[in-house]
Amino acid sequence: MRILHTSDWHLGRDLEGLSRLDEQKAFVDELVAHADAERVDLVLVAGDGFQSYNPAAAAEALFYDALDRLSAGGRRAVVAIAGNHCSPERFTAASPLARTHGIALFGYPSDEPVLDQEGAGADRVRFVAGGPSWVEVAVPGCPAHAVVLALAYPSEARLLLAPDGEEAESQVNYADQVRRIFAGLEGHFRADTVNVAMSHLFLAGGQPSDSEQEIQVGGAYSVPPDALPATAQYVALGHLHRPQAAGGLPHVRYSGSPLAYSFSEAGQAKSVVLVDLEPGEEARIREIPITCGRPLRLWRAASVEQVLEWCAQGKDEGAFIDLEVQVAEHPAPGQVQAIKALRDFVYIRPVLPEAAGAGADGVRETLSERERLQRFFRLKNQGREVAEELVDLCQLLLQEARTGAEPEAEAEVAAAGEESR
Repeated sequence: MRILHTSDWHLGRDLEGLSRLDEQKAFVDELVAHADAERVDLVLVAGDGFQSYNPAAAAEALFYDALDRLSAGGRRAVVAIAGNHCSPERFTAASPLARTHGIALFGYPSDEPVLDQEGAGADRVRFVAGGPSWVEVAVPGCPAHAVVLALAYPSEARLLLAPDGEEAESQVNYADQVRRIFAGLEGHFRADTVNVAMSHLFLAGGQPSDSEQEIQVGGAYSVPPDALPATAQYVALGHLHRPQAAGGLPHVRYSGSPLAYSFSEAGQAKSVVLVDLEPGEEARIREIPITCGRPLRLWRAASVEQVLEWCAQGKDEGAFIDLEVQVAEHPAPGQVQAIKALRDFVYIRPVLPEAAGAGADGVRETLSERERLQRFFRLKNQGREVAEELVDLCQLLLQEARTGAEPEAEAEVAAAGEESR
């Protein structure tokens, strides 16, 4: 049986207001082309098909169109789970219709697949057995069935874990619960089936990117590798956007996101995973590069003139760009807009000499606290000056914070801020 593993499409996600929908459509086209060319039997979508609980109509239409095309009219199996960005109820609302196309959807860890009736045609995908978080799939032309353990995003709330308690204790309880779930599901594996597991979680030791926001702020517990089913021939994971083997186990993999969704992923190669499996045999794994999607590039320019020169040369044409440019003084708003009009600059960060660590003569400038506050406000207000009273009050707050006094000036600061606008 040949399996295609993908995840973290995040349909509907933009980049600071710049739409990625055309790139996401191109990814779906490329994914379907790979599935057809490689004669894939089973597609695993390991979570976060959507960016939000309430996706835009265009994103929702693209998601279901992708599943329909991947299923090849019911001749190729598709098993998809909800991730932390997906509404479980909305994700599985189409399950009765999806089943007729050979698609099984799991929103919660407790969800069960819609099974086919006995006597269904052998020329179409059939879900012959299943229960909470697992399904047995018969695919036309494959002598062995596949047993897929499909654990949708196991948040603490969805696992009914108590929210109180020490952080360390909660982490242990979470890992133990995931371990117990997989241990119970593992009993459905058989010697005559292809046995795979899939989930959307953070495996300890995985390498995240800035675009997985809940991991960065500590909102996701990790799972140790020994919590995964030991007898799974392949484990398809979603949640991390960097393609990687995980847990020191070559058969445990994150496919990664198909597009770069933050500049921490600039220059990162994107891919999906192709897996060949036979009952009782080790997985044969190969990555297939994803070539669609606009690149993300970091520009660090020594001057505005250098930025203009790079634009004239066509450097990184077609890319989204994060620009940091050194300037002698903060540019006027009109200058920033003129630069932004040249290319798709997602961020433009002018760096003043003192911020870069040196003055014009190569020596760090010595600025007073008041001067630093004034420059900070100019930076945040695109070069505009602010009321001196606001600077006075901010200095007062800083002094009170240093001495441990109560910051009585908070209301005055807010009022002064309103006046400065």
